[in-house]
Amino acid sequence: MLQLDDLQVVLEADAGLVRALDGLSLTLSRGETYALVGESGCGKSMTALAMMRLLPDNGRVARGRVALSADAPDAKPTELLALPESLMRKVRGGRVGIIFQEPATSLNPVMRVGDQIVEAIETHTPLRGEAARAKAVEWLRRVGIPEPERRIDSYPFEMSGGQKQRVMIAMTLAAEPAYLIADEPTTALDVTIQKQVLDLLKDLQRERQLGLLLITHDLAVVADMAHRVALMYAGQIVEEAPAARFFSQPRHPYARLLLQALPDATRRGQPLVAIAGSVPPLWQRFEGCRFAPRCERAEARCHAEAPRLERLGEGRVRCWFPLGDAGSGTFVSTDGFREGEVPPPPDAIRLGPPIDVRLGPLPPAPVPLDFSVPPPTPASPEPLTHREAGAARTDAQALLEVRDLSVGFRSGGGLLRRAHEVQAVSGVAFRILPGQTLALVGESGCGKTTTGRAVVQLLRAQPGIRVAGEAWLADAGVRQDLFALQGAALQAARRQVQMVFQDPFASLNPRMRVSEILEEGLLTLRPDLSGSERRDRVADLVGRVGLRTDALPRFPHEFSGGQRQRLAIARALAVSPRVLVCDEPTSALDVSVQAQILNLLRELQAELGLGLLFITHNMGVVSYLADQVAVMQRGQLVEQGPAAQVLEQPAHAYTRTLLTAVPRRPV
Repeated sequence: MLQLDDLQVVLEADAGLVRALDGLSLTLSRGETYALVGESGCGKSMTALAMMRLLPDNGRVARGRVALSADAPDAKPTELLALPESLMRKVRGGRVGIIFQEPATSLNPVMRVGDQIVEAIETHTPLRGEAARAKAVEWLRRVGIPEPERRIDSYPFEMSGGQKQRVMIAMTLAAEPAYLIADEPTTALDVTIQKQVLDLLKDLQRERQLGLLLITHDLAVVADMAHRVALMYAGQIVEEAPAARFFSQPRHPYARLLLQALPDATRRGQPLVAIAGSVPPLWQRFEGCRFAPRCERAEARCHAEAPRLERLGEGRVRCWFPLGDAGSGTFVSTDGFREGEVPPPPDAIRLGPPIDVRLGPLPPAPVPLDFSVPPPTPASPEPLTHREAGAARTDAQALLEVRDLSVGFRSGGGLLRRAHEVQAVSGVAFRILPGQTLALVGESGCGKTTTGRAVVQLLRAQPGIRVAGEAWLADAGVRQDLFALQGAALQAARRQVQMVFQDPFASLNPRMRVSEILEEGLLTLRPDLSGSERRDRVADLVGRVGLRTDALPRFPHEFSGGQRQRLAIARALAVSPRVLVCDEPTSALDVSVQAQILNLLRELQAELGLGLLFITHNMGVVSYLADQVAVMQRGQLVEQGPAAQVLEQPAHAYTRTLLTAVPRRPV
């Protein structure tokens, strides 16, 4: 059993002492999945870092304990916070593993991924040498890396975001821990690989009684995996319950609002339910309920007196006026299961239909893709037919028209590695009209991000990269090929086409304050604005992405992953682009902030005619936002057309496979 008791974590910051966690208590048993959900910045990742004693230099545990029970019966639990670092290293990775939220910053960029996995295996298991390497290849295959015998010698920069995430999962699981802390483990994964990884975790739970602390904002994944769910807000747990009860009968008003914010096709054309306001700053003193300023049910007592986490039915809730049926609301003295006992499996959760990405019936289930073997090199996806292109071919004036885009990467060729060339993108063509969203979907590593980067001209003149094709941008009635522009003309075009990157941590300068990051683009591309106009625009943008103005003097490392993603979106919108390339822009966001961002993008499309190239694996977002859908496989578009056509009547087997793997949402 892994137990946290009254844990308080504080961080020294310019604004004062930040209480990132305040009195957090939870228990994780062997064989159990305990899901921790909540808005970005509420303390989910800080909980994981505190348990592993990986807090930043300005953080410390002010009080509380983290206890790890021994495998032997009646043995005394190990107090992790009291262990010397030499012994903690044996626990960290060996008995308790962690999958970090941002794999790009967790993998050593100058070590081959295989060497990093072998290092973990040799540190925490008896395997050595070739046996350890064979084990590493096996784990790469189990997490869906194609050609694992070859990719084991790749460097992290040679892999897509989703592939790096899978390498991180393989490295952690290869050490065979008893407990696993998974911080957004499927954020960068497409639905097919996500299903494979989640099924793998379920198998490990059955085989080894793996205890899993699942930190995520994907409520469909929680419904599929979790035995118990804890909802966090502003450093505290505000509701904890068995998963079935949490989804069928949420007790805290915050929980109900989160469930109402999920996007799907039924809400298309309507604003999503977004929770007003933002998480309060954690350096302030709280007199009453921390959610009261945003709660529609708040009364005078809520603002004056802080509620405690009390038992209610099968769970616990921190609310003076919890939701419930008539006759409920009386606190009882039992949870319905004993301490340390694993609650009923998540199969008890009543699942609705798959996330409503189409209006018609589900297509017949195709044969699942086999990720355990590499695809044969002679085979390539079928090219688009005229029917599949659908309404993508129109006489309307396009904001952006891409023709025959191809990108190839050359690597190796030295003394130690044989030269190798990968055709990442081949013959891609699409059009984006004013106010239109084209969703680009497909498995990780299929070329989605490469397509977006090529369009934004981030791959030109780079060694080892060959780019060909055309990208015609229409501005004030004039069409220009972005690939032919140079110098001042290219810089002027960059104002019209901006990108939100998949990894916000890597794309934000760690030495610049938020205000400087947001003003940088304005200084370069909008020199017509005065200093006061720039500052006003920056303050407005921060508010529109759900952050407070006190974020402006802070540095990127002071924010959670979801908050950094919001800053990246604000930076891209700062120069008022005509076309926005969004590479997984909502993957790190909880559903309430995701709703806020999607509402903002819809407003900008209506006001300014903004065109969106939306790269994502979230099919719920696709069904809500997209006008056109393009499906990519192995660098080629295999299906493209109006969203209703592709999602309701998929013509290609790969599209049907993607739709079948979409997780089922709770009802």
